[in-house]
Amino acid sequence: MNTPSTNTGHPRGLYLLFFTEMWERFSYYGMRAIFILYMTKALLFDKALASNVYGSFTGLVYLTPLLGGYLCDRFWGNRRSILIGGIMMAVGQFLLYLSGSAVSDGAQSGSAITFMWMGLTLLIVGNGFFKPNISTMVGQLYPKNDSRIDGAFTIFYMGINMGAFFSPLVCGGFSEFKYGFLAAAIGMVISLISFELLKNKHLVGPDGKPIGMPVAKVDMKTYGTIIGSIALIFCLLNFQNIVKGIFGADAVANPDSLGHTIANIDLVAYLIYASLVLMPIIILTDKSLTKDERERIIVIFILAFFVIFFWACFEQAGASLTLFADQQVDREINVHISRFVIAGAGAVLIYFLGKAFGWFFEWSKKTILSIQGIGAIAIVAMAFAGSIPDIHLSEFPSPWFQSINPLAIIVLAPFFTMMWGKLAKVNMEPSSPLKMAMGLGLVALGYVIIAYAVSGIDPSTKIAMFWLFALYIVHTMGELCLSPIGLSMVSKLAPLRLSSLMMGTWFLANAVANKFAGTLSALIPPGAGEEPAEAGAAIPSFLGIEISNLFIFFCVFIVLSGVASLILLALYRKLLKMMHGVN
Repeated sequence: MNTPSTNTGHPRGLYLLFFTEMWERFSYYGMRAIFILYMTKALLFDKALASNVYGSFTGLVYLTPLLGGYLCDRFWGNRRSILIGGIMMAVGQFLLYLSGSAVSDGAQSGSAITFMWMGLTLLIVGNGFFKPNISTMVGQLYPKNDSRIDGAFTIFYMGINMGAFFSPLVCGGFSEFKYGFLAAAIGMVISLISFELLKNKHLVGPDGKPIGMPVAKVDMKTYGTIIGSIALIFCLLNFQNIVKGIFGADAVANPDSLGHTIANIDLVAYLIYASLVLMPIIILTDKSLTKDERERIIVIFILAFFVIFFWACFEQAGASLTLFADQQVDREINVHISRFVIAGAGAVLIYFLGKAFGWFFEWSKKTILSIQGIGAIAIVAMAFAGSIPDIHLSEFPSPWFQSINPLAIIVLAPFFTMMWGKLAKVNMEPSSPLKMAMGLGLVALGYVIIAYAVSGIDPSTKIAMFWLFALYIVHTMGELCLSPIGLSMVSKLAPLRLSSLMMGTWFLANAVANKFAGTLSALIPPGAGEEPAEAGAAIPSFLGIEISNLFIFFCVFIVLSGVASLILLALYRKLLKMMHGVN
């Protein structure tokens, strides 16, 4: 039976998915928090190359769910897709650990770079199987039109943000990158183990039957598709090195050579951008669509276009803003944490973990108390024995800034939910397009804050952490206006028979945005502690504007998100008419 929680009325399967997704997001965001710093500091990539690799990686992460969703619906089902995807991601994170272990001080390591490409490939493909399926299973736990579903997704969303909050603190707190990747790998293993141990017991539908079971046997053609996809993504990520192997490194280095021209073709960008153009053509030419359905779908595509600008600016968090935090922000602090405080926190964690596992496995109260007591005594004893060290922080690690956004979401999400509800009661709740315009405007405001902070200062001068904290909080407010609203809008506007495809297309816009984010991040000028551009060296430019300093760099994002917000604001009444009663 699908046993409900006596406290919340939600099935236990929801909390299993919460726990599984929390650790998967811990793994992903932990790796993402340190990835661009790893490329620039350990692999010695320049910032432009590192930003482009980051953009390609995050862009493909949002592209592969189309493949994963297709194989799940046709063959594997949710359970098997999550298992296979999780294994791929765990191995991918471990390969990044091997990459970090193979780093040579002061020189680029070929083996470290190769391990990185292999790890990224498995992370991208694995995510394609994992990401679309675990979210789908949340809705399958409930009967259709169950009033608890909205609350269930809210709880699930909190799991995502809890993982995203803790992971930069853990993975970004190590002195060596390899241990950050290893922590991410361990997080993914915990996610897999918990899912596999408890799925048969708790992942059942309202009728008591298992959900997410395999649909059909996989044929050899499908296996070939999977293997081919892995090979294709590896080649796309490693394209430049492949060209070097064909034409030679010297030929590729020559700006006038054919090898140089071919090596600098961004195939990932072409693939992602072409997909976004192709999908609307395929969907809108469907002759089964009614006039109202077609107009509603057009609204989805229009809003998806504006969403690109939102996420391209917002996702600088893992790229240029991390580099900015590392080089241009005064992160000096003086914090001492006693080992006994750490032990106390560990004892509290053991207490709650004991209750959680006891609830899942239906242990007796005596068993739970025994585990909690033994665990607490052990960790306190370790503190007295000196096995747990005191922690002294003289510097706020730059990856930790990426924990601000998920923490702010956890704090602010209930407030925004309450605010929309109260506005709805007095018929003043903004429409979905208007909320999304507000989200874009808040992203622009965040960059106004940071642009003001760097305006007129010498590149060697570092700004206070307050300014970056303010940017992230304002951006979080923008995310709460746009991200959940957009997902809800797609589910309401899309015809039922095309709902999965339209949701995949919505995530495709995220893929474009993340790739674009990498392109924009590559424009960041040298910061404090870096050598200024050599005389005569090309200054990066965007739309004919030279990005010669940080103020101009941040102004690019102000203009992109601000203009997008104003245009969407001007269009929203027309869009409302095309939505035909859906708000």
